[in-house]
Amino acid sequence: MRLPGYQRYLLPSLLLVFWQWSAVLVNSAEYPTPVQVYNAFVFELFNEQMLSHLGITLWRVFLSFIISMVLGVFFGIMMGRFPKLNELSDPVLILALNIPALVTILLCYLSIGLVETAAVTAVALNKIPTVVAMIREGARVIDNDLMDVAKVFRLPPTKRFFNVFLPQLYPYIMASARTGLSLIWKIVLVVELLGRSNGVGFKLHTMFQFFDIAGILAYTFAFVTVIFLLEALIFRPLDKVVSRGRA
Repeated sequence: MRLPGYQRYLLPSLLLVFWQWSAVLVNSAEYPTPVQVYNAFVFELFNEQMLSHLGITLWRVFLSFIISMVLGVFFGIMMGRFPKLNELSDPVLILALNIPALVTILLCYLSIGLVETAAVTAVALNKIPTVVAMIREGARVIDNDLMDVAKVFRLPPTKRFFNVFLPQLYPYIMASARTGLSLIWKIVLVVELLGRSNGVGFKLHTMFQFFDIAGILAYTFAFVTVIFLLEALIFRPLDKVVSRGRA
């Protein structure tokens, strides 16, 4: 049973009140109040090109997300459906899953240079292995009886793939997309912090140098708000479409 609208916002409201009360009580520049964070947000929005930096970061997130999902789904299906290929590729996948993101970012910058291509490549390389691992597990549990029925009815290979095979992978694709988005935007910020001169990560690094905690929180909440909007406007509607298609 879904909670009424006001109850869903009760806990966040209480946390906000507690934050304001505790920040006033502490009275320290290292612990800004919500009002100070809001003022910092308004200042950054109208005076420091916040929308521009957010847009640049979101573009990097979008490119990295598309690349990692397309390649991850492709290699995941191949590994899940072909046991010999899976056996050969599994050690490489394990290695890729366990290489620290920071190492991948530094290697991309050192080998490609401090350019946009290196930034997007580093983020995509960090995400592709997790997509492959999730899609591989989905491809392994595909209902082969349904595939055999499709062959009996002599469906063309493309129709068998898109109408019978792929719909069974939708839950795994959606799960990898959701986890991918949450991981990618975090890595993008690290990439920007280390080697870009724009974007949210660059701004956070600049504010860190000036101990601007209110500004850091303002950018954090702004970016998280954008991610929530993406969830509400894209992923939830997609979930409903997928659910209707599987019903």
